[in-house]
Amino acid sequence: MGRLVMKFGGTSVAGVDQIRTAAQHVGREVAAGHQVAVVVSAMAGQTDMLAGLAREAAPMHDAREYDAILASGEQVTAGLMAIVLQEQGIPARSWTGWQVPVHTDGVHAAARITSIDAEQMRKRLEQGQVAVVTGFQGLGPDQRVTTLGRGGSDTSAVAIAAALEANCDIYSDVDGIYTSDPRIVEQAHKLARISYEEMLELASLGAKVLQTRSVELAMVYGVQLRVRSSFEAADAPLDDDNGPGTLVCDEEDIVEQQVVSGITYSKDEAQISLRRVKDKPGVSAAIFGPLAEADISVDMIVQNVSADGETANLTFTLATKDLARALEVLDGAKDKIGFNEMTHATGVAKVSVIGIGMRSHAGVASRMFKALAEKGINIQLITTSEIKISVLIDAAYTELAVRVLHSAYDLDKA
Repeated sequence: MGRLVMKFGGTSVAGVDQIRTAAQHVGREVAAGHQVAVVVSAMAGQTDMLAGLAREAAPMHDAREYDAILASGEQVTAGLMAIVLQEQGIPARSWTGWQVPVHTDGVHAAARITSIDAEQMRKRLEQGQVAVVTGFQGLGPDQRVTTLGRGGSDTSAVAIAAALEANCDIYSDVDGIYTSDPRIVEQAHKLARISYEEMLELASLGAKVLQTRSVELAMVYGVQLRVRSSFEAADAPLDDDNGPGTLVCDEEDIVEQQVVSGITYSKDEAQISLRRVKDKPGVSAAIFGPLAEADISVDMIVQNVSADGETANLTFTLATKDLARALEVLDGAKDKIGFNEMTHATGVAKVSVIGIGMRSHAGVASRMFKALAEKGINIQLITTSEIKISVLIDAAYTELAVRVLHSAYDLDKA
Protein backbone atom coordinates (compact mmCIF):
# COMPACT_ATOMS: atom_id res chain seq x y z
CA MET A 1 0.00 0.00 0.00
CA GLY A 2 1.07 3.66 0.17
CA ARG A 3 1.93 6.23 2.77
CA LEU A 4 -0.78 7.96 4.77
CA VAL A 5 -0.75 10.93 7.14
CA MET A 6 -3.58 10.89 9.70
CA LYS A 7 -4.30 14.11 11.58
CA PHE A 8 -6.40 14.17 14.75
CA GLY A 9 -7.84 17.45 16.06
CA GLY A 10 -8.25 18.53 19.66
CA THR A 11 -11.70 17.02 20.24
CA SER A 12 -10.45 13.71 18.81
CA VAL A 13 -7.66 13.55 21.41
CA ALA A 14 -9.45 15.28 24.30
CA GLY A 15 -8.60 12.48 26.76
CA VAL A 16 -6.99 9.07 26.93
CA ASP A 17 -10.25 7.33 25.96
CA GLN A 18 -10.53 9.48 22.82
CA ILE A 19 -6.86 8.85 22.03
CA ARG A 20 -7.51 5.10 22.27
CA THR A 21 -10.38 5.48 19.79
CA ALA A 22 -8.15 7.47 17.44
CA ALA A 23 -5.45 4.81 17.78
CA GLN A 24 -7.94 2.20 16.54
CA HIS A 25 -8.21 4.15 13.29
CA VAL A 26 -4.42 4.16 13.05
CA GLY A 27 -4.36 0.42 13.70
CA ARG A 28 -6.82 -0.17 10.86
CA GLU A 29 -4.56 1.61 8.37
CA VAL A 30 -1.43 -0.15 9.63
CA ALA A 31 -3.20 -3.50 9.27
CA ALA A 32 -4.11 -2.53 5.69
CA GLY A 33 -0.40 -2.21 4.93
CA HIS A 34 0.01 1.56 4.96
CA GLN A 35 3.10 3.36 6.21
CA VAL A 36 1.47 5.77 8.68
CA ALA A 37 2.46 9.10 10.17
CA VAL A 38 0.08 10.61 12.72
CA VAL A 39 -0.15 14.37 13.36
CA VAL A 40 -1.85 15.43 16.57
CA SER A 41 -3.23 18.65 18.01
CA ALA A 42 -3.20 19.54 21.69
CA MET A 43 -6.07 18.14 23.74
CA ALA A 44 -9.24 20.23 23.43
CA GLY A 45 -8.92 23.39 25.53
CA GLN A 46 -5.22 22.97 26.29
CA THR A 47 -3.94 25.63 23.89
CA ASP A 48 -6.34 28.22 25.32
CA MET A 49 -5.32 27.24 28.84
CA LEU A 50 -1.61 27.58 28.04
CA ALA A 51 -2.17 30.93 26.31
CA GLY A 52 -4.07 32.12 29.38
CA LEU A 53 -1.14 31.18 31.64
CA ALA A 54 1.23 33.16 29.43
CA ARG A 55 -1.02 36.23 29.59
CA GLU A 56 -1.34 35.83 33.36
CA ALA A 57 2.44 35.71 33.73
CA ALA A 58 2.90 38.89 31.67
CA PRO A 59 0.35 40.61 29.39
CA MET A 60 3.20 41.80 27.11
CA HIS A 61 5.14 38.54 27.00
CA ASP A 62 8.07 37.43 24.87
CA ALA A 63 6.69 35.84 21.67
CA ARG A 64 9.45 33.23 21.61
CA GLU A 65 8.59 32.01 25.10
CA TYR A 66 4.90 32.15 24.24
CA ASP A 67 5.55 29.68 21.42
CA ALA A 68 7.60 27.46 23.74
CA ILE A 69 4.64 27.33 26.14
CA LEU A 70 1.98 26.66 23.51
CA ALA A 71 4.02 23.96 21.76
CA SER A 72 4.00 21.83 24.89
CA GLY A 73 0.33 20.93 24.39
CA GLU A 74 0.97 18.90 21.23
CA GLN A 75 4.00 17.24 22.79
CA VAL A 76 1.85 15.76 25.56
CA THR A 77 -0.68 14.41 23.04
CA ALA A 78 2.04 12.93 20.81
CA GLY A 79 3.61 11.08 23.73
CA LEU A 80 0.25 9.72 24.88
CA MET A 81 -0.69 8.61 21.37
CA ALA A 82 2.64 6.78 20.98
CA ILE A 83 2.13 5.02 24.32
CA VAL A 84 -1.43 3.97 23.42
CA LEU A 85 -0.29 2.63 20.04
CA GLN A 86 2.51 0.68 21.70
CA GLU A 87 -0.01 -0.74 24.16
CA GLN A 88 -2.04 -1.96 21.17
CA GLY A 89 1.02 -3.72 19.79
CA ILE A 90 1.85 -1.11 17.13
CA PRO A 91 5.46 0.13 16.97
CA ALA A 92 5.30 3.91 17.41
CA ARG A 93 7.52 6.83 18.37
CA SER A 94 6.69 10.48 19.01
CA TRP A 95 8.39 13.31 17.12
CA THR A 96 8.37 17.04 17.91
CA GLY A 97 8.46 19.61 15.14
CA TRP A 98 12.15 20.31 15.67
CA GLN A 99 13.02 16.60 15.56
CA VAL A 100 11.55 16.06 12.08
CA PRO A 101 12.60 18.90 11.43
CA VAL A 102 9.82 21.18 10.19
CA HIS A 103 11.61 24.42 9.24
CA THR A 104 9.65 27.68 9.44
CA ASP A 105 10.26 31.39 9.13
CA GLY A 106 10.84 33.41 12.29
CA VAL A 107 7.37 34.89 12.75
CA HIS A 108 6.43 33.59 16.18
CA ALA A 109 2.79 32.61 16.83
CA ALA A 110 2.06 32.83 13.07
CA ALA A 111 5.00 31.08 11.41
CA ARG A 112 4.90 29.64 7.90
CA ILE A 113 6.57 26.37 6.94
CA THR A 114 9.55 26.86 4.62
CA SER A 115 10.75 23.25 4.25
CA ILE A 116 10.53 19.79 5.82
CA ASP A 117 13.39 17.30 5.97
CA ALA A 118 11.43 14.06 6.19
CA GLU A 119 14.26 11.63 5.34
CA GLN A 120 14.65 10.20 8.85
CA MET A 121 10.90 9.87 9.27
CA ARG A 122 10.65 8.12 5.91
CA LYS A 123 13.26 5.56 7.03
CA ARG A 124 11.32 4.85 10.24
CA LEU A 125 8.10 4.41 8.31
CA GLU A 126 9.76 1.95 5.97
CA GLN A 127 10.85 -0.03 9.03
CA GLY A 128 7.19 -0.35 10.06
CA GLN A 129 7.18 2.27 12.81
CA VAL A 130 4.32 4.76 13.15
CA ALA A 131 5.62 8.32 13.52
CA VAL A 132 3.46 10.44 15.85
CA VAL A 133 4.26 14.08 15.09
CA THR A 134 3.34 17.21 17.00
CA GLY A 135 1.26 19.49 14.80
CA PHE A 136 1.12 23.29 14.94
CA GLN A 137 4.86 23.77 15.45
CA GLY A 138 8.25 23.91 13.80
CA LEU A 139 11.80 25.20 14.09
CA GLY A 140 12.65 28.82 13.27
CA PRO A 141 15.87 30.21 11.76
CA ASP A 142 17.17 31.00 15.26
CA GLN A 143 16.69 27.34 16.28
CA ARG A 144 13.77 28.30 18.50
CA VAL A 145 10.38 26.56 18.54
CA THR A 146 7.72 28.37 16.48
CA THR A 147 3.97 27.84 16.22
CA LEU A 148 1.85 28.16 13.08
CA GLY A 149 -1.24 29.90 14.43
CA ARG A 150 -4.77 28.61 14.93
CA GLY A 151 -5.53 25.49 12.91
CA GLY A 152 -1.82 24.98 12.30
CA SER A 153 -2.01 21.23 12.86
CA ASP A 154 -3.96 20.90 9.59
CA THR A 155 -1.16 22.74 7.83
CA SER A 156 1.46 20.57 9.53
CA ALA A 157 -0.32 17.42 8.40
CA VAL A 158 -0.65 18.47 4.76
CA ALA A 159 2.94 19.74 4.61
CA ILE A 160 4.26 16.46 6.05
CA ALA A 161 2.09 14.52 3.61
CA ALA A 162 3.59 16.54 0.75
CA ALA A 163 7.12 15.84 2.01
CA LEU A 164 6.36 12.11 2.32
CA GLU A 165 4.40 11.97 -0.97
CA ALA A 166 1.45 10.64 1.01
CA ASN A 167 -2.31 11.08 1.14
CA CYS A 168 -3.75 12.88 4.15
CA ASP A 169 -6.82 12.09 6.26
CA ILE A 170 -8.05 14.87 8.57
CA TYR A 171 -10.04 13.51 11.54
CA SER A 172 -12.23 15.78 13.65
CA ASP A 173 -15.65 15.83 15.31
CA VAL A 174 -17.46 16.18 11.96
CA ASP A 175 -17.85 13.42 9.39
CA GLY A 176 -17.14 15.46 6.27
CA ILE A 177 -17.87 18.64 4.33
CA TYR A 178 -21.55 19.59 4.18
CA THR A 179 -23.47 21.72 1.70
CA SER A 180 -24.09 24.12 4.58
CA ASP A 181 -24.08 24.26 8.37
CA PRO A 182 -26.34 21.36 9.49
CA ARG A 183 -27.16 23.30 12.65
CA ILE A 184 -28.92 25.90 10.48
CA VAL A 185 -30.03 23.91 7.45
CA GLU A 186 -31.77 20.67 8.33
CA GLN A 187 -31.54 19.45 4.72
CA ALA A 188 -27.77 19.98 4.48
CA HIS A 189 -25.99 16.83 3.37
CA LYS A 190 -22.45 15.53 3.22
CA LEU A 191 -20.56 15.88 -0.03
CA ALA A 192 -18.75 12.81 -1.35
CA ARG A 193 -16.18 14.98 -3.15
CA ILE A 194 -15.27 18.64 -3.38
CA SER A 195 -12.58 20.41 -5.39
CA TYR A 196 -9.58 22.13 -3.85
CA GLU A 197 -10.81 25.48 -5.20
CA GLU A 198 -14.26 25.09 -3.63
CA MET A 199 -12.80 23.95 -0.32
CA LEU A 200 -10.43 26.90 -0.32
CA GLU A 201 -13.33 29.30 -0.76
CA LEU A 202 -15.39 27.54 1.92
CA ALA A 203 -12.47 27.61 4.38
CA SER A 204 -11.76 31.30 3.79
CA LEU A 205 -15.43 32.32 3.96
CA GLY A 206 -16.46 30.84 7.27
CA ALA A 207 -16.36 27.02 7.16
CA LYS A 208 -14.28 25.82 10.13
CA VAL A 209 -13.53 22.25 9.01
CA LEU A 210 -10.12 22.93 7.43
CA GLN A 211 -7.59 25.73 7.81
CA THR A 212 -7.21 27.81 4.64
CA ARG A 213 -3.43 27.40 4.47
CA SER A 214 -3.73 23.61 4.62
CA VAL A 215 -6.03 23.59 1.58
CA GLU A 216 -3.64 25.88 -0.30
CA LEU A 217 -0.75 23.49 0.35
CA ALA A 218 -2.81 20.46 -0.66
CA MET A 219 -3.77 22.13 -3.93
CA VAL A 220 -0.20 23.24 -4.75
CA TYR A 221 1.38 19.86 -3.98
CA GLY A 222 -1.48 17.64 -5.12
CA VAL A 223 -2.06 16.09 -1.70
CA GLN A 224 -5.35 14.18 -1.68
CA LEU A 225 -7.29 15.12 1.45
CA ARG A 226 -10.10 13.22 3.11
CA VAL A 227 -12.10 14.77 5.94
CA ARG A 228 -13.41 12.12 8.34
CA SER A 229 -14.83 11.77 11.83
CA SER A 230 -12.73 10.19 14.55
CA PHE A 231 -15.98 9.16 16.25
CA GLU A 232 -17.12 6.85 13.45
CA ALA A 233 -16.46 3.12 13.83
CA ALA A 234 -12.85 2.27 13.06
CA ASP A 235 -14.01 -0.62 10.86
CA ALA A 236 -16.39 1.52 8.74
CA PRO A 237 -15.87 0.78 5.02
CA LEU A 238 -13.98 3.37 3.01
CA ASP A 239 -15.45 4.04 -0.43
CA ASP A 240 -14.45 7.06 -2.52
CA ASP A 241 -18.01 7.88 -3.48
CA ASN A 242 -20.32 6.69 -0.72
CA GLY A 243 -18.15 5.88 2.28
CA PRO A 244 -17.23 7.94 5.34
CA GLY A 245 -15.85 11.42 4.89
CA THR A 246 -15.43 13.86 2.04
CA LEU A 247 -12.61 13.68 -0.49
CA VAL A 248 -10.94 16.99 -1.38
CA CYS A 249 -9.37 16.53 -4.80
CA ASP A 250 -8.75 17.95 -8.27
CA GLU A 251 -11.74 19.26 -10.18
CA GLU A 252 -11.06 16.65 -12.88
CA ASP A 253 -11.70 13.86 -10.35
CA ILE A 254 -15.29 14.97 -9.77
CA VAL A 255 -17.58 13.30 -12.31
CA GLU A 256 -20.84 15.12 -11.57
CA GLN A 257 -20.28 18.81 -10.92
CA GLN A 258 -23.11 20.79 -9.36
CA VAL A 259 -23.52 24.46 -10.19
CA VAL A 260 -23.33 25.29 -6.49
CA SER A 261 -21.69 23.00 -3.94
CA GLY A 262 -22.20 24.90 -0.72
CA ILE A 263 -23.53 27.91 1.18
CA THR A 264 -21.43 29.35 3.98
CA TYR A 265 -21.54 32.40 6.21
CA SER A 266 -19.49 34.49 8.61
CA LYS A 267 -20.93 36.67 11.37
CA ASP A 268 -17.49 37.91 12.39
CA GLU A 269 -17.79 40.92 10.10
CA ALA A 270 -17.56 44.68 10.46
CA GLN A 271 -17.54 47.46 7.89
CA ILE A 272 -15.79 50.82 7.63
CA SER A 273 -16.85 53.63 5.33
CA LEU A 274 -14.70 56.63 4.37
CA ARG A 275 -16.74 59.55 3.04
CA ARG A 276 -15.68 62.14 0.48
CA VAL A 277 -12.21 60.77 -0.15
CA LYS A 278 -10.22 62.64 -2.80
CA ASP A 279 -10.48 60.58 -6.01
CA LYS A 280 -6.83 60.67 -7.08
CA PRO A 281 -4.01 58.19 -7.82
CA GLY A 282 -2.46 56.64 -4.74
CA VAL A 283 -5.38 57.14 -2.38
CA SER A 284 -6.19 53.42 -2.22
CA ALA A 285 -2.58 52.67 -1.34
CA ALA A 286 -2.74 55.32 1.38
CA ILE A 287 -5.76 53.53 2.87
CA PHE A 288 -4.88 49.87 2.54
CA GLY A 289 -1.11 50.13 2.88
CA PRO A 290 -1.16 51.09 6.59
CA LEU A 291 -3.82 48.44 7.24
CA ALA A 292 -1.62 45.77 5.63
CA GLU A 293 1.38 46.94 7.68
CA ALA A 294 -0.77 46.49 10.79
CA ASP A 295 -1.56 42.91 9.63
CA ILE A 296 -5.25 43.73 9.13
CA SER A 297 -6.92 41.80 6.32
CA VAL A 298 -9.60 43.55 4.27
CA ASP A 299 -12.25 41.65 2.33
CA MET A 300 -15.11 43.24 0.37
CA ILE A 301 -14.35 46.68 -1.12
CA VAL A 302 -16.81 49.00 -2.84
CA GLN A 303 -16.08 52.50 -4.16
CA ASN A 304 -18.68 55.00 -5.36
CA VAL A 305 -17.45 58.08 -7.22
CA SER A 306 -19.36 61.35 -6.75
CA ALA A 307 -21.16 63.06 -9.61
CA ASP A 308 -18.41 65.68 -10.02
CA GLY A 309 -15.74 62.96 -10.15
CA GLU A 310 -13.59 64.67 -7.49
CA THR A 311 -14.44 62.61 -4.41
CA ALA A 312 -15.56 59.07 -3.66
CA ASN A 313 -17.07 57.07 -0.84
CA LEU A 314 -15.20 53.84 -0.06
CA THR A 315 -16.57 50.99 2.05
CA PHE A 316 -14.82 47.76 3.01
CA THR A 317 -15.24 44.86 5.42
CA LEU A 318 -12.87 43.24 7.89
CA ALA A 319 -12.96 40.90 10.88
CA THR A 320 -14.71 42.37 13.92
CA LYS A 321 -11.66 41.68 16.09
CA ASP A 322 -9.61 44.05 13.91
CA LEU A 323 -12.13 46.91 13.87
CA ALA A 324 -10.78 49.00 16.76
CA ARG A 325 -7.19 48.70 15.53
CA ALA A 326 -8.20 49.56 11.95
CA LEU A 327 -10.05 52.69 13.08
CA GLU A 328 -6.97 53.77 15.00
CA VAL A 329 -4.68 53.16 12.00
CA LEU A 330 -6.95 55.05 9.58
CA ASP A 331 -7.41 57.94 11.98
CA GLY A 332 -3.63 58.25 12.18
CA ALA A 333 -3.41 58.37 8.39
CA LYS A 334 -6.34 60.77 7.91
CA ASP A 335 -4.24 63.69 6.67
CA LYS A 336 -2.51 61.55 4.06
CA ILE A 337 -5.73 59.86 2.91
CA GLY A 338 -7.81 63.03 2.93
CA PHE A 339 -11.24 61.67 3.86
CA ASN A 340 -13.92 63.91 5.31
CA GLU A 341 -15.72 61.41 7.57
CA MET A 342 -15.21 57.84 8.80
CA THR A 343 -18.07 55.63 9.98
CA HIS A 344 -18.22 52.00 10.99
CA ALA A 345 -20.76 49.32 11.76
CA THR A 346 -21.01 45.85 13.22
CA GLY A 347 -24.03 43.57 13.19
CA VAL A 348 -23.44 42.51 9.60
CA ALA A 349 -22.79 39.08 8.12
CA LYS A 350 -21.28 37.71 4.94
CA VAL A 351 -23.18 34.95 3.14
CA SER A 352 -21.48 33.16 0.25
CA VAL A 353 -22.45 30.79 -2.53
CA ILE A 354 -19.61 28.56 -3.83
CA GLY A 355 -19.43 26.19 -6.78
CA ILE A 356 -17.09 25.31 -9.65
CA GLY A 357 -20.18 24.93 -11.85
CA MET A 358 -20.53 28.73 -11.85
CA ARG A 359 -17.80 28.87 -14.50
CA SER A 360 -20.08 27.37 -17.11
CA HIS A 361 -23.57 28.41 -15.98
CA ALA A 362 -25.24 31.80 -16.40
CA GLY A 363 -27.79 33.28 -14.02
CA VAL A 364 -26.24 32.10 -10.76
CA ALA A 365 -25.99 35.61 -9.31
CA SER A 366 -29.49 36.65 -10.40
CA ARG A 367 -30.96 33.58 -8.69
CA MET A 368 -29.21 34.58 -5.47
CA PHE A 369 -30.40 38.18 -5.60
CA LYS A 370 -33.97 37.17 -6.47
CA ALA A 371 -34.17 34.61 -3.63
CA LEU A 372 -32.96 37.14 -1.06
CA ALA A 373 -35.23 39.88 -2.39
CA GLU A 374 -38.30 37.64 -2.10
CA LYS A 375 -37.59 37.33 1.63
CA GLY A 376 -37.02 41.06 2.07
CA ILE A 377 -33.30 40.68 2.75
CA ASN A 378 -31.37 43.79 1.71
CA ILE A 379 -27.90 43.40 0.18
CA GLN A 380 -25.37 45.99 1.36
CA LEU A 381 -22.26 44.87 -0.53
CA ILE A 382 -21.47 42.31 -3.23
CA THR A 383 -18.21 40.68 -4.27
CA THR A 384 -17.62 37.90 -6.78
CA SER A 385 -14.97 35.56 -8.12
CA GLU A 386 -15.06 32.84 -10.76
CA ILE A 387 -16.58 30.30 -8.36
CA LYS A 388 -18.00 32.48 -5.56
CA ILE A 389 -20.58 35.18 -4.86
CA SER A 390 -20.59 36.88 -1.46
CA VAL A 391 -23.07 39.41 -0.11
CA LEU A 392 -23.07 41.48 3.06
CA ILE A 393 -26.41 41.58 4.88
CA ASP A 394 -27.86 42.45 8.27
CA ALA A 395 -26.67 39.74 10.68
CA ALA A 396 -30.22 39.22 11.94
CA TYR A 397 -31.11 37.63 8.58
CA THR A 398 -28.10 35.29 8.36
CA GLU A 399 -29.81 31.99 9.09
CA LEU A 400 -32.83 32.82 6.93
CA ALA A 401 -30.55 33.78 4.03
CA VAL A 402 -28.54 30.56 4.30
CA ARG A 403 -31.70 28.40 4.31
CA VAL A 404 -33.27 30.33 1.43
CA LEU A 405 -30.16 30.02 -0.75
CA HIS A 406 -29.70 26.35 0.09
CA SER A 407 -33.18 25.75 -1.32
CA ALA A 408 -32.78 28.15 -4.23
CA TYR A 409 -29.86 26.15 -5.65
CA ASP A 410 -31.60 22.79 -5.10
CA LEU A 411 -29.12 21.71 -2.42
CA ASP A 412 -31.97 20.42 -0.26
CA LYS A 413 -32.06 17.37 -2.52
CA ALA A 414 -29.41 14.92 -1.30
